[in-house]
Amino acid sequence: MNLTLMSDFYELTMLRGYQRAGFRNKKAVFDLFYRKNPCGNGYAIAAGLEQAADYIENLRFGPDDLDYLSQTAGFDGEFIEYLRDFRFTGDVLAVPEGTVVFPNEPFIRVTAPIMEAQFLETALLNIVNHQSLIATKAARVAWAAGGENVLEMGTRRAQGPDAGLYGARAAIIGGCGATSNVLAGKMFGVPVRGTHAHSWVMSFPDELTAFRRYAEVFPDACVLLVDTYDTLRSGVPNAIRVFREMRERGASLKNCGIRLDSGDLAYLSKKARKMLDEADLQEVVISASGDLDENLIGDLKTQGAKISVWGVGTNLITSLDCPAFGGVYKMACEIGEDGAQYPKIKLSENPEKVTNPGIKKVLRLYDVETGKFKADLIALEDESYDASEDLTIFDPLATWKRMTLRAGEYRIRELLVPVFAGGKRIYDSPGTMEIRANCRAELDTLWDEHKRLTNPQIAYVDLSQRLYDLKDRMIAEARKA
Repeated sequence: MNLTLMSDFYELTMLRGYQRAGFRNKKAVFDLFYRKNPCGNGYAIAAGLEQAADYIENLRFGPDDLDYLSQTAGFDGEFIEYLRDFRFTGDVLAVPEGTVVFPNEPFIRVTAPIMEAQFLETALLNIVNHQSLIATKAARVAWAAGGENVLEMGTRRAQGPDAGLYGARAAIIGGCGATSNVLAGKMFGVPVRGTHAHSWVMSFPDELTAFRRYAEVFPDACVLLVDTYDTLRSGVPNAIRVFREMRERGASLKNCGIRLDSGDLAYLSKKARKMLDEADLQEVVISASGDLDENLIGDLKTQGAKISVWGVGTNLITSLDCPAFGGVYKMACEIGEDGAQYPKIKLSENPEKVTNPGIKKVLRLYDVETGKFKADLIALEDESYDASEDLTIFDPLATWKRMTLRAGEYRIRELLVPVFAGGKRIYDSPGTMEIRANCRAELDTLWDEHKRLTNPQIAYVDLSQRLYDLKDRMIAEARKA
């Protein structure tokens, strides 16, 4: 399906206004960023770039679109003719998917004729906000699980097919090991997992028969749901009996297990583990599901739950406690026909909503000895830095808070990479599992203090001296005017 019209109507009214004002050749720079970490987190995970790039590459107004806009929306013929040949001809830079990002730093930068750059706003925010939110939530869940396997299984509770599909992809990027969404497995090359529902057990005369039939069909990956009737008096004993029968037939129990879906998961898992071990079934794993999230997983682990596989559904795929990411798309600069730059700033009564002007880049600073994150520096595009020289950075709000990085003790990485140049897509997205691995490496560079679930340490995101001075001067000039 062509998504060109997946846009707020005001994008089109602005385009018509720009056209009337003679702005067709005026160029502008827009930044996509967010202001506050979701879920009370200490960071976010950038996701959605592949679908966003697909949208930009296939941006076309078809005949049906133009008929609709002409007849229903009331746009005149001149504007319709302009839209007939509408294509994206500009440049896009972005941080690769799976990258750790922080508030106020651009992780997508669009430079294009203003009508093209403006029109991308709604779709880019829709795609990137959703997927970055779910990837971030998944990273929290995976962190709480402490390296144990997390399965995304929320499709049935997602807000529609796209949310289920691309949410599953984002969850994999953020740290889930597999998904229950079969289409996601096909499209994105990610592992799919699943066992059976209570209805399977209820479809047979008794629980034992249901377990035996399932084991016959899936002898190499038999995971039995044990809470249909009575977990400890019926479900676990019947599962033990089936696993023993499988072993007698020579089957491997390496990928076999039981699943708990209700009740006190800490108590039940400890009792079930004891029963399995006493039956000499140490290799049989215990998985759990049922309204889990990072907080409940953390509590269960604190209570000594004997669970090694976590199935997380509703609370992950909807990010139930924080259902919106809050990314924004703001103009940062105009570019004249002679190439001259005219930085733009948005002021607000709320200090956190004042934007950073100019064409910017984001530099990530790492400690050479540990490889750990030190700070991010937002700088103007034409600034250059050399890690062989001392670098002093400062908090842009509390400017007396300064830190000097000594020459040779830090390294610099520029986060934004080219995605489109002159309207041509030049970036090949890695596979989803590769992005997941890159995300894990990114998270490994953060200190544990940044990753804790409650009251995380706030990462340093500073402005260069030139950018700080530009912003300060533009605020003063606006106030004077």
